[in-house]
Amino acid sequence: MRDIITLECTGCKSRNYSATKNKRKQSGRVEYTKYCSRCNKRTPHKESK
Repeated sequence: MRDIITLECTGCKSRNYSATKNKRKQSGRVEYTKYCSRCNKRTPHKESK
């Protein structure tokens, strides 16, 4: 039941990371604070389509 998702930076809109999420426990879109190499800082990354 785990699906692979792509995380997108909210600042520069680059897709830097991929992760897995459990669809049963997290039905909405997830958001993590990750390092963005284009912004050179830690920014929120949201799940993209």
